[in-house]
Amino acid sequence: MELLPQGKQNTVQVLYEDQQRINEFSKLVMRKDALEAELRSQRQEKEYVDDAALEIELVDEDAALQYKIGDVFVLMRQEEVAAQLERDQAAADARIRQLEEEEEHVDARMRALKQVLYAKFGDSINLER
Repeated sequence: MELLPQGKQNTVQVLYEDQQRINEFSKLVMRKDALEAELRSQRQEKEYVDDAALEIELVDEDAALQYKIGDVFVLMRQEEVAAQLERDQAAADARIRQLEEEEEHVDARMRALKQVLYAKFGDSINLER
């Protein structure tokens, strides 16, 4: 929120409910930032998995490949690695969809709060970034 221009006074009283809405909006802004960062990270991770899946297709089927599971590398056959990468891709897609849905929910709640707060406070409040 910005301070009012010099010479302009706030004539609207801020009630407890209004302060709760402002606080909720602030928390939602922080949650949205965190979601956007996690979405970027998940999309990058999915891109890495997609690239690895393409590279694995070029490897000889009889070759043993190292695959990292947690902190440990295990030797797996090419077809096993390809199957695991498919599962990893599906998991990444599901996580991305979940984060996008949560982001949409946060956006909808922020729009609702903006509407209520701007209706009461008008130019006395700034909820834009």
